[in-house]
Amino acid sequence: MTTALTQPAARRAPRRRPRPGQPIAAVLTAAAVLGVPFWLVVATAGKDQGEALDPNLSAPTEWRLWENFATVFADGRMPSAFFGSLLVMVPAVVGVLVLGSMAAWILGRRGGRLSAAIYALGISGIVLPPAVVTIVLLLRQLGLAGTALGMIGVYMGMYLSTVIFFVTGFVRTIPHELEEAARVDGAGPVRVFVRIILPLLRPVLATATILICLYIWNDVFYALFVIGGRIDTLPLNLYQVASAGLYLQNWHLIFAYIILMSLPLLITFMVAQRRIISGITSGAVK
Repeated sequence: MTTALTQPAARRAPRRRPRPGQPIAAVLTAAAVLGVPFWLVVATAGKDQGEALDPNLSAPTEWRLWENFATVFADGRMPSAFFGSLLVMVPAVVGVLVLGSMAAWILGRRGGRLSAAIYALGISGIVLPPAVVTIVLLLRQLGLAGTALGMIGVYMGMYLSTVIFFVTGFVRTIPHELEEAARVDGAGPVRVFVRIILPLLRPVLATATILICLYIWNDVFYALFVIGGRIDTLPLNLYQVASAGLYLQNWHLIFAYIILMSLPLLITFMVAQRRIISGITSGAVK
């Protein structure tokens, strides 16, 4: 009897002892992958023109980071480009969040094949690239080519599918009883959405906001074809001044411009890091 009881225990595979070196190796690998490019940018931005001709990982002989920042800020037209980026980004982000969250609320609450087909069509923009030539021709027909309004419309059309994808999964986790109680109290659809649904969507909307802001803030391709230099944005301005020769072979100024351009989103990401992670796990995964 005792032998029969001990046989299954003997057949069990021994537990593998955790290897303490694995987490350390993973952390060191991540630090190298992220830290080396970051150090290359900072070190090059801190050098003078002679040292920065051949960008490498060596530290500057004398740090000139703040002097390069001042040169870029004064000669690179950064203030006007900064406000140009805000002029395009803020209305586009607000509009796509409002329209996308409202559409996701309806799609998340309604079932059936028609709603499933509309949802598939709504998120198809994530994988289907927009036709740039068609967009430019359409904007010319509408008289919006080269305008901020046309650029805002392009960004809203491009990233509406991202908001629908994130928010629809989150809406499905919200209990129906909350909306039913509000309707019993006499609230209409708009009031239910604004008072009940929208406050609950803050984590996932924070995630979508950061992602869309990142896409728009760093975009130069669509801005080049749509507004064509008539409105300065930070990436488009960097492309123009580098092409014009101001930053030609001046890698220290280019990298200094990149650092200044990335600071607003970097600070925003650090402040809203917890909301972003909670929005990803609760919205996209569910």
